[in-house]
Amino acid sequence: ISLPPNHPSLATSYNNIGGVYANMGEYSKALEYYEKDLKITLKSLPSTHPDLATSYSCIGEVYNDMGEYSKALEYYEESLKIREKALPPTHPDLANCYSNLGSVFDRMGQYSKALEYYEKAFRIYQQALPSNHPHMISSYSNIALAHKNMGQYTEALSKFEMALKLGCAILHTNHPELGTLYNSMGSVYFSMSNFPKALELYKKAL
Repeated sequence: ISLPPNHPSLATSYNNIGGVYANMGEYSKALEYYEKDLKITLKSLPSTHPDLATSYSCIGEVYNDMGEYSKALEYYEESLKIREKALPPTHPDLANCYSNLGSVFDRMGQYSKALEYYEKAFRIYQQALPSNHPHMISSYSNIALAHKNMGQYTEALSKFEMALKLGCAILHTNHPELGTLYNSMGSVYFSMSNFPKALELYKKAL
């Protein structure tokens, strides 16, 4: 099949290939294909098209995984700008953008900034999704981890307990996400020097 060099279908293919390389941890290859996708998308679609936001977001994710946080922020912020223009204020894709930005600030050790973005994401998810949606579990967890990293252990436990309550209600009992939650809660109790409780939760994670 021969398509014109700027055909949107080519951009989709490049994005798909980039995604495979990203999942394999081959970040330079992922960037090569994501940048080809972005180049075509910029030429072929309007400046507020959701696919353009996705292209920027994919590149941001690779830079985040590579530890190049200033680059990750740059691309995630471009994605956010487009989505803020193109989408209603309670669209879940906007929440995903805020969550992505939160994760970068979290990795940079800027926990209060991370918390700010995680809470923005949470407020949208609360309005846009059913209360038992799996995204709510990760949203509670993100907020909890930011509180933990700031030494705010009571707040962290409160959010982890909400995540765990929801997780136990909607996930099967041996779902890996539950193990992650038990481990995370255990680490909070460990930080509080409540070692028996930490041990109890770590054992539940097994």
